[in-house]
Amino acid sequence: MTAQGMDTESFEQFLDQLDRYVRTRLIPAERETIEGDAVPPAILAEMREMGLFGLTVPEEFGGSGLSTSQYARVVRTMAYAAPAFRSIFSINAGMFNSAIRNGGTPAQQAEWWPRSAAGEIACFGLTEPGSGSDSAAMRTTARPDPSGNGWILNGTKRYITNAPEASVALVMARTEKENLPRNAHVSAFLVPMDAPGVSTGSPDRKMGQAGAHIADVILEDVHVPGEALLGGETGKGFVFAMKSLDAGRISVGAASTGYARRALDSVLRYATERKAFGEPIGNFQLIQAMLADSETEIYAAECMMADVTARADRGEDILVKAAAFKVFASEMCGRVVDRVVQIYGGAGYLAEYDAERFFRDARIYRIYEGTTQILQLQIAKHTLRAFVAAGI
Repeated sequence: MTAQGMDTESFEQFLDQLDRYVRTRLIPAERETIEGDAVPPAILAEMREMGLFGLTVPEEFGGSGLSTSQYARVVRTMAYAAPAFRSIFSINAGMFNSAIRNGGTPAQQAEWWPRSAAGEIACFGLTEPGSGSDSAAMRTTARPDPSGNGWILNGTKRYITNAPEASVALVMARTEKENLPRNAHVSAFLVPMDAPGVSTGSPDRKMGQAGAHIADVILEDVHVPGEALLGGETGKGFVFAMKSLDAGRISVGAASTGYARRALDSVLRYATERKAFGEPIGNFQLIQAMLADSETEIYAAECMMADVTARADRGEDILVKAAAFKVFASEMCGRVVDRVVQIYGGAGYLAEYDAERFFRDARIYRIYEGTTQILQLQIAKHTLRAFVAAGI
């Protein structure tokens, strides 16, 4: 994501067109997507044609070169529709392209950015059956190939978004047996999903987010060449992963904000149409309080998004701010969809209405790209460290 991004006039035109596409094309296709548990191929082709996979790829490599602020606004707009539509491109536009920018060699950028911009789907392999945020427990290994050419990878990655559709995985693997300071025992590798020894498990059944797939990625004696090592240097993988997770957390925060807005719009319509005691339920003050709280919290998340992305575009360290935005926006979305179900009343518990789907879809936002609790620890640790360093 470049600081300057697309020129303002062109971007605003693109965003207006995207908003119309979401409302006239994606929302009407939600039922098909949910019932078929997949983004329809025609829509996926349209999204590639629109350049959504290359939003954050520099223009010289076939992308749009959006700034962080612009990228977040695109995600928020796309997230107004069912989450599957955002999920299919967001790993590319967020974490994968960010990792290539932060850690990729010029040769890796020249190879993978054009492929990402063209719509080759990427996945991000960090979490394992026994480890997620705890890199010391990582078991996936990468050992030098005895032939002297490249690496041999073994291990299993779990809950990997887009794994069934992906062409490439950015895999974190242990290159040292012992745990080292600053997670220098972890390196990152670009692994083609069609490489011998790579397989995926069956897509996991989930609470919500139908059409967005997660699955295990299994690595069994997978050989990758030396140039697959991200950055050409061992011990940097976890650093690259954490930097790219800033982009992922902004994406999740923006998605939470967009989906909360969709849920609130839905219940505003319901509150003006549903009558009780002879008048619309939106006239009742306790209903109005829930609507007001939801509008207030969405506005706060929108302001946080504007601030953290502006800081990113200025080149500031946004680790704490991105984590704080993700925590607030995801928790906010959970509160909003809960109120939406409450306002719908008994109808909110029925699959016939959208409210129960909003509730199920939103729950994951508080978990992936760092759970609320892990991010609270991270925010507190860095805040305390900064206070001590300042000597206040």
